[in-house]
Amino acid sequence: VQLQACGGGLVHSGGSLRLSCAASGRTFSSYAMGWFRQAPGKEREFVAAITWNGGITEYTDSVKGRFTISRDNAKNTVYLQMNSLKPEDTAVYYCAAAVTSGSWRDRGVYAYWGQGTQVTVSS
Repeated sequence: VQLQACGGGLVHSGGSLRLSCAASGRTFSSYAMGWFRQAPGKEREFVAAITWNGGITEYTDSVKGRFTISRDNAKNTVYLQMNSLKPEDTAVYYCAAAVTSGSWRDRGVYAYWGQGTQVTVSS
């Protein structure tokens, strides 16, 4: 599976962005998908995840109520709608496909990673 993330950019605090992650391959619909982010000098951290059918989602506390993860299996794409952005959301955002069971917050359950897209929020 190859993942291609896009949609990042520069926005002012309070603004919105929608990230997309397009997957190649016919097995996309069988994977849970996640979004992670990595700020300069920090470890990559979990942001959100969604089950293969979109029925269950999970978010890190700092983005609850502001970010929404969704997916369209017909388009092999997972999205991250980000509203009310804050400067602390500035990071490179990565999408990933989970191939093993376990906590979605654990990077180890994800075997495939996209290249990352930069999100910068100015104050």
